[in-house]
Amino acid sequence: MNSINWTPKATKQARKLDRPARLQILDAVESLSTMPDCQNVKALTDHRYGYRLRVGNYRVLFDWDGAIKIVDIQEVRKRDERTY
Repeated sequence: MNSINWTPKATKQARKLDRPARLQILDAVESLSTMPDCQNVKALTDHRYGYRLRVGNYRVLFDWDGAIKIVDIQEVRKRDERTY
């Protein structure tokens, strides 16, 4: 099992979302505790963060350290042309 850490920036972004979207994202992020056996996760290349989790119209950008088993949630952003 991986532990999940939220950065203050990601926490603030998640709090600004409407309740249904926020609950959907929180459920999806909980599934990251089973990394690397997760769905809707893609490794990013040439990006500031290592991975992204797709949750509807939102993207959760995070880093994962497989050796220590820590998932660091960095940002929660609505998908648009500036997300990546």
